[in-house]
Amino acid sequence: MAKGKFEKTLIIIKPDALQRDIVGEIIHRFERKGLYIVGLKMMHLDEETVKKHYFKYKDKDFFQELSEYMRSFPVVCIVLEGLGAIGSVRKIVGTRIGYEAEAGSIRGDFAMSGHKNIIHASDSPENAKEEIENFFKPEEIFNYAKVIESEIYSPEDLA
Repeated sequence: MAKGKFEKTLIIIKPDALQRDIVGEIIHRFERKGLYIVGLKMMHLDEETVKKHYFKYKDKDFFQELSEYMRSFPVVCIVLEGLGAIGSVRKIVGTRIGYEAEAGSIRGDFAMSGHKNIIHASDSPENAKEEIENFFKPEEIFNYAKVIESEIYSPEDLA
């Protein structure tokens, strides 16, 4: 099995999702799609991690509120892997502002806010690589094949 076309991406299930007890529903959506969970952990974010992750917003008026929110409760960080994983995950997650997000997406079904929007998802291969490295050590990422892989992907997908 060749996984050369497979991508890894990071999602962060944010404090509001944990408070609302919808973590399992969120993970279930990615599993149903056929994405592999290759890294998973729950953690409290510190101020340095939040600044590093949201560096492009550090000078914005809303950054302090965003930082406090992300540090207010644990988050669940997950590395997902699959063919076209970044784009697939972004579709499942939905657009950033909850009340504008597509019905059926995670944000469309569960979010009303732009900042308290349930979940973060990497938006490019470069950002995914950097974000995964920020939240996971190499030994926390697992490489494995699923027994049902042939039911998820065609031989051409794995070539």
